[in-house]
Amino acid sequence: MNGIPVLTAEGEGIAEAWENSMVELYRHGCDLKTQYDKPEDPPSKDATMILTVRDPSAEPMIHRDFPGGFDDLQEYVMEVCEGIKDHCVRDPEDESDTRWEYTYHQRLFGYEPPTLEPIDQIENICRNLAQTPYTRRAQAITWKVWEDNSCYDPACLQSVWCRIIEQKGEPRLNMNVRFRSNDAYKAAMMNIFALVQLQRNIAQRITELSGQTVRLGRYCHMADSYHIYGFNLAEFEARFMGALEKRSFEERTMRYEDVRDIMEDARPAILEKARAMGR
Repeated sequence: MNGIPVLTAEGEGIAEAWENSMVELYRHGCDLKTQYDKPEDPPSKDATMILTVRDPSAEPMIHRDFPGGFDDLQEYVMEVCEGIKDHCVRDPEDESDTRWEYTYHQRLFGYEPPTLEPIDQIENICRNLAQTPYTRRAQAITWKVWEDNSCYDPACLQSVWCRIIEQKGEPRLNMNVRFRSNDAYKAAMMNIFALVQLQRNIAQRITELSGQTVRLGRYCHMADSYHIYGFNLAEFEARFMGALEKRSFEERTMRYEDVRDIMEDARPAILEKARAMGR
């Protein structure tokens, strides 16, 4: 292929789809340098990826080889879906403010154009789909062209797009997300897991608004640059690729239902941790 490879991967659930995407990327991605490399770092594995989770509710949902623990995963879900770290976003008018440039929750639920009040784009998606399930306009964006072209750390997630289709006699919410840049090894599984929880929340809200039960349809995760950083390749080869040879798929994954209570029990400590940030 000429140019950056365009790769596809899919799986029944999150864990299977993410694992398949990692194998595809490692085997067929191209070698590219990044803006974050040190001179001695090897090039990254990189590709444009289209990853499809056929049934976002299917178990197993969690892959044991994502770098993080249950508390980290629960914290990230709460950050994306509940906005527990929105107070950490910097004031763009204050040049001395060195807090975060954004959170995904803030951009999706309180998008701030220069001359308008904050816009809850997720609520707009829900209302649009409750009224017209087949609309093609149910989307939310994160990019602020007046800020993100020049800021230090622009948003990686770019958009969320939703549409409802009848499947087996019931409405199913299909969701597409697009990233401009996605750390496939260190971040993508957590990204997908949290965004599927957002998909679930959107379906529940549409159900409330429409009075008709809306279930989850397929989830499609698209990344312009889906990459494993060169400085992480040795760890990835030893930890992730090594596990493919040594353990079965069941041993490499786990059911969310089996750890849900552990993750929920972590909520108070996570909230306290988040409150202490950005002060």
